[in-house]
Amino acid sequence: MPNIKPISDLRNYSEVLHDVAVGSPVFLTKNGRGKYAILDIQDYEKTQATLKLMGELAVGRKSGETEGWLTPENVRAHFEERAHGE
Repeated sequence: MPNIKPISDLRNYSEVLHDVAVGSPVFLTKNGRGKYAILDIQDYEKTQATLKLMGELAVGRKSGETEGWLTPENVRAHFEERAHGE
């Protein structure tokens, strides 16, 4: 169940921060509407890494669609060449 609090609870911010945990952000509302999310730094870093990965995957997909896809044999040969220093 989401942990939702009014932004006015930040007057006692230590209590609000106590409720923040990995996988359990605190959502703050202003005038009854969602406004902010306070999350654990591990969750923030995981989210940023996921966004970066999704961006890289999108670039790879676009490259495959415009320049053509590599076969598994091409990929294997590429890495075998690198392993042998060629």
